[in-house]
Amino acid sequence: MGEERHVRLFKNGRNQAVRIPVEFELPGDEAIMRKEGDRLITEPAKKSDLLDWLKTIEPWDEEFPDVDEDLLPVEDVEL
Repeated sequence: MGEERHVRLFKNGRNQAVRIPVEFELPGDEAIMRKEGDRLITEPAKKSDLLDWLKTIEPWDEEFPDVDEDLLPVEDVEL
């Protein structure tokens, strides 16, 4: 197990809080917290963008259908 340090809990309004020592400081301004049994796990929130999401999806193997000429506008449309 890694480094550990004794910390104090305190109340912040109706919430319980803990001051994170500098050696455990997380990057950014958001984190993910979850409970596993008696353990409270806090980890940095990973910023996600469209490119990150696109990397996770499966390739599209099907062919795209041809555009039906009847669905195209009859007259020019000014954009």
